[in-house]
Amino acid sequence: MIYTEHSYGQSPVRTTSTMSLLRKTSTGLLRNFKPRSGHSEGGFFSQGTQEGKNGFLFGETPPPPGQKRKWESWEAPWYFMLGGAVLILGLGLPSRPDTSIMTWAKRQAKKELDEAA
Repeated sequence: MIYTEHSYGQSPVRTTSTMSLLRKTSTGLLRNFKPRSGHSEGGFFSQGTQEGKNGFLFGETPPPPGQKRKWESWEAPWYFMLGGAVLILGLGLPSRPDTSIMTWAKRQAKKELDEAA
């Protein structure tokens, strides 16, 4: 049994009824839970519907000779963003300013030596 006390010195309030209500509700929800994936059985991690292996990458058969493979709707933005990331990282990272403490200390020491001389 759990008791809580209000800050104004009122009598303790019994919360077991609330706890038991939550416990009954949650167990009832978990007991009656059914996945809503739209598939009749299995789910995301099931074996799938393909009969055996066909030997092609991702199970995708190549198009007939003389035809090109049609891109999916996600492929063009994926390649565009991947190319942009490669450009930003390949060109941007090497050209960033040197902010290391060692470089600053060398410049400062050289400046102090030049002033002393």
